[in-house]
Amino acid sequence: MKTYREYAGNLHIHTVYSDGSGRHAEIARAAAAAGLDFVITTDHNVWVEGAEGYYGPTLLLVGEEAHNNRRRPQRSHLLVYGAEQEMAPYTFGRTQALVDKVRESGGFAYIAHPVEKAARVGGDLEAIPWTDWPIEGVSGLEIWNYMSEFKGLLWSKLAAIIYAYRPDWGIRGPYRATLRLWDELLNKGMRLAAIGNADAHATHARMGPFARVIFPYAYIFRCVNTHLLTDGPLVGRYREDKALIYDALRKGRTWVGYDLPHSTRGFSFVARSGVARATVGEELKRLGAVTLEVNLPARGEIHLLRNGKRIKRGHGRRLRYTSGEAGIYRVEVYRRFRGMRVGWIFSSPIYVL
Repeated sequence: MKTYREYAGNLHIHTVYSDGSGRHAEIARAAAAAGLDFVITTDHNVWVEGAEGYYGPTLLLVGEEAHNNRRRPQRSHLLVYGAEQEMAPYTFGRTQALVDKVRESGGFAYIAHPVEKAARVGGDLEAIPWTDWPIEGVSGLEIWNYMSEFKGLLWSKLAAIIYAYRPDWGIRGPYRATLRLWDELLNKGMRLAAIGNADAHATHARMGPFARVIFPYAYIFRCVNTHLLTDGPLVGRYREDKALIYDALRKGRTWVGYDLPHSTRGFSFVARSGVARATVGEELKRLGAVTLEVNLPARGEIHLLRNGKRIKRGHGRRLRYTSGEAGIYRVEVYRRFRGMRVGWIFSSPIYVL
């Protein structure tokens, strides 16, 4: 296994070019204030050319959230990265054809918010799940979308006001239905990495006398993020660093971290068999028994899963497990926060052959 470098970023952000309130420079400044290394804007059916680059210490890249905007109700949104052209013209046919076009263009794609719940307070808050199955050629799933979970908390106007001011009272983690779906697809042989994002809009909202920005970019970038392992350090030249980030995302060297309770920087999940080693997103060919090791930056409740079933549970900063079985291994970690048990870390799989 190579020696990788860890970086944290957010990959699902909207600007004034679709339904967000911020411009690219403002978003990059907010990301820097939140301690992120990079961000990727993903406006609806718009690819904004000429905005990429370093803004101070933070690298800003441009992707797209592509979908058929004539479809009612809305369904099956696709997060597109690296295609270097607008995918909106290809959204009106089969969704598989859109995915194929992304790959033909040199890009890759993740399924956005595959499971969603509608808000019950009215407005433009319908559920937008992924329904276009089967699908092939995607790199993974957005298993945790902060704004999707917030939307699902809005079962009344009172709840909307409370959670607009204190979202941390309700945010718990990926929907169990999303995790079940992910495991089902993995068990069918799909290689699918995990990402987690803000789906940031910084929307200016009003309900009667209450007015608030839902949620400021600088706040939401401190919450659910994607951490990845690059094959080399970022050097401050955006084209080179963009290639490193996109390589890590294509290959699934990722985990999802809820960084508000405690930073997830420093998490590691490694499998060893003889001299062979692998980490998240990689495969390991067994040379005998396999030792899996989880290390955390702080104490947590650690769950090790194989093929979607929990095989080991522990508490603390470290977990070790030895197995002789092939399978798809991934990690879930939970913590106490604001008096609640919340999801903290969700790793992409290691594929043991």
